[in-house]
Amino acid sequence: MLIKKGAEAYLYKETWYGKQIIRKFRRPKNYRIEALDQQIRTYRTIHEAKLLAEARRIGVSTPIIYQVDIPNTTIIMEYIEGERIKELFLNSNNSMEICKKIGYLVGRLHNNGIIHGDLTTSNMILSRGKIILIDFGLGDFSNSIEDFGIDLHLLRRALQSTHFKNAKSYFQQIKNQYLIEMETKGSEVIDRLDEILNRGRYVIRQKE
Repeated sequence: MLIKKGAEAYLYKETWYGKQIIRKFRRPKNYRIEALDQQIRTYRTIHEAKLLAEARRIGVSTPIIYQVDIPNTTIIMEYIEGERIKELFLNSNNSMEICKKIGYLVGRLHNNGIIHGDLTTSNMILSRGKIILIDFGLGDFSNSIEDFGIDLHLLRRALQSTHFKNAKSYFQQIKNQYLIEMETKGSEVIDRLDEILNRGRYVIRQKE
């Protein structure tokens, strides 16, 4: 059953050897040369699988990968039963504790050289008491302070967009826990985050 059409991939919920799974298929792009398109989709499929596996290895919960079908640019992975943090924030009185966990997870990723690339509350699922991070399709391996800052900036912007009433307090709690996990590098990342925000404001003023 098709459950999501993304710009890059389609997600299907299916049964696979008795398990509920997600099949993520990177579909061909007709505007690209066929050989180049296959190369790009193959690289991104393998790259995302590596990111998911590495994140899981360092203690960040992600869906279990069952199979990577390289010729068909498809990842077959665990289907996560649970509630998206996006909806949970609208109905929960435990949001600050959830924010602490998010801050820890993002700090854990960054401390181990992983960028998620699309940190939104839609890509976080609370399942059996754990927050599971999904969709690493825009992720990368990096130890760049700039990349860490951009990752956090995307998260802050997502909170402001979706949870604007509590965005400031949510992000503060995330940031506090992030700083604990990142230790010495944390302050440098937060300084860069502020710089990135100021760049955006400058661009807006120039356009006006």
